Amino acid sequence: QVPLVESGGGSVQAGGSLRLSCAASGYQYKNYFMGWLRQSPGKKPEGVAVIDAEGFAMYNEAVKGRFTISQDNTRENLYLQMNNLNPEDTARYFCAADLSPGAVYSGTYWSRPESEGYWGQGTQVTVSS
Repeated sequence: QVPLVESGGGSVQAGGSLRLSCAASGYQYKNYFMGWLRQSPGKKPEGVAVIDAEGFAMYNEAVKGRFTISQDNTRENLYLQMNNLNPEDTARYFCAADLSPGAVYSGTYWSRPESEGYWGQGTQVTVSS
C-alpha cells in the first residue's frame, strides 16, 4: 500500500475555505477510486467525495456544491477544495485509496467508508460559528 499523507487542515470561521491535500507518491491503480472521508468525535465515518482515474467525481449530498475533489495527472496528489464551510463540517478528514467502483456505486462507501480501501492519518478541520 502506498502511504497517504494528508495536509491542509486548520481552523476557520463559518463561510471560510480550506484546501486539503493528499500525497500518494507511487499510487498507480487506475481501476479504483480515490477519495476523502471524515469522522467527528462520537460519530460514524462518512464518505465525502471520490474521484476515478478519468476524473469522474461523486459527492456526499451534504457537501455537494461546496466541496470539489481533484487530482493531478499522476494520481499521486489528491485535493479537496472546501468552500462555504459550516460548523457541521468540523471533523478529521482522511484521504482514502483502493476504493472499489462497486462500493462507490452501490452506496456502501458512503454509509460505511471504513469497510473499503485504506486511509491516511488524517488532518483536522475545525469550523467555528
